[in-house]
Amino acid sequence: MYIAFEGMVGSGKSTQSKKLVDFLTEKYGVWKVIHVREPGWTRIAEDIRHLCQAKLWEDEEMHPLTNAYLYTAARAQLLHTVVKPALESGKIVISDRSFLSSLAYQWEAQWLGFDTVLSVNKDAIDRILPDYIIYMDINIDTALSRTFDAVWDKWEKMWKEFFQSISLGYDKCEKLELLKDRFIRIDANRTQEEIFGDILKKIKF
Repeated sequence: MYIAFEGMVGSGKSTQSKKLVDFLTEKYGVWKVIHVREPGWTRIAEDIRHLCQAKLWEDEEMHPLTNAYLYTAARAQLLHTVVKPALESGKIVISDRSFLSSLAYQWEAQWLGFDTVLSVNKDAIDRILPDYIIYMDINIDTALSRTFDAVWDKWEKMWKEFFQSISLGYDKCEKLELLKDRFIRIDANRTQEEIFGDILKKIKF
């Protein structure tokens, strides 16, 4: 099983993904569960993450299409060297983000368009789709009040309207035929315990 957590920065997706990993590890054993993140987790993908999110240039900004290709490169490395082999061996993979982040960020917030972003990601994904996508739906002001990594994550420096576009992007993702019966919207404006209880109710193991 492959479960991905999605949402804007500050939505609590990382916290809830870790809680699910702990729950499943206790239930099935440490060797049955893998916790990964996008972009990153492998050494190559982590280097790409730094290039995408932390590195700044004095006289140049990264073009949205460059963003899309770099994130896709990190995704290809993780999916094909870690996630796919893990799934084929019967393990459960919990991921902090997935290709939906590219759709929400580059498709909607950076105006690249759905067809462009999906085309860039097609070979990287190669039918490796999450069984469940847990979307942490949260009030934007609440989410932005929780950001703390602006030095190492350029997205946390963005303005409120940018995150409103991201929220709209996720709304559009929910309606995609590609994600039918996979997308689960969770009200993330509650306590951690309430949120996690709701997640467990909506996932069938």
